Amino acid sequence: MQERIRFSIVGFGNIGSRHAAQIANNPWARLVAVCDIDSSVKVPQGVPFYTDLDTMLRETPADVLCVCTPNYLHEPHTIAGLDAGLHTVVEKPMAISVDECERMIAAGKRNDKIIFAVKQNRYNPPVQEVKKLIAANALGRIFMVQVNCFWNRGDAYYAHSDWRGSRLRDGGCLFTQFSHFVDILYYLNGTITSSHGTIHNYAHMHNTEVEDTGSFVMNAENGAIINFNFTTCSYERNMEGSITIFAEKGTVKIGGQYLNTIEYQQLEGEQLPAINISARSNDYGLYQGSMSNHDKVIQNVVDVLHHDHPVMTSAEEGREVVRIIQMMYDSVGK
Repeated sequence: MQERIRFSIVGFGNIGSRHAAQIANNPWARLVAVCDIDSSVKVPQGVPFYTDLDTMLRETPADVLCVCTPNYLHEPHTIAGLDAGLHTVVEKPMAISVDECERMIAAGKRNDKIIFAVKQNRYNPPVQEVKKLIAANALGRIFMVQVNCFWNRGDAYYAHSDWRGSRLRDGGCLFTQFSHFVDILYYLNGTITSSHGTIHNYAHMHNTEVEDTGSFVMNAENGAIINFNFTTCSYERNMEGSITIFAEKGTVKIGGQYLNTIEYQQLEGEQLPAINISARSNDYGLYQGSMSNHDKVIQNVVDVLHHDHPVMTSAEEGREVVRIIQMMYDSVGK
């Protein structure tokens, strides 16, 4: 009989505690240690707690390290876990530069360990239904994709952590808020080859160094035109997170606030099932995040390590998302 997979976590804020809850709910997973620089965080009873990652890696045997720290720490913490002989689960974004991703991938290869990039929106039922359509070529040639991300991030969000809104530690909205939407664009439509856009900070100049609004026109390798619009200035609450595909044999919009509904469709073939999922976003009290599919992220780790299933989002795919975001930022003003 196979043993339960032993998970440790570095970073025990909102997302780290969510990982812990899903590990606890999985019969084939076990949380064996938690690390955070804040000694006041409340960890599950009986789980060893550390304030130093190297000490945790040295003293507590584990199979997997979940990296749930701020964006700028993903690279060093992932490499530390890989070099200690653990597979790693890395929260979004995988890193905030392609070079960082490359060093992480190299560490995985030299240690013969797997990096699982967290892109939980891939599991959203509407996304999966559209993915099947595209895989079966049921839409034919894709002409255009429209991505809209209209969310709210107020002062309380940025006051909660000193790294949020920092150019060097956060990276910008496309890394922190909207990397999931870049990932789903890539997951459904493939590689982006060129970008031109503009960004601006309208409502957060007093507490951030990054943009809060942007608009991009991009070209995909398959010839499609991409329009990508985002803001964190939506008044008081999140309004929309959507991807609309216009193609030779159909039009379909994945919408809602978190890519959680099929808003409309007109297809040459059989219609997709009506999907409208509610109350499944990550609720962090002061703000709402993307769809809450971390149970499936943890299950994928179990399935890969116990049953040799494919990794849902590989390190190479995580790097590609970072490459697209980096290209988008580099294209601003050109």
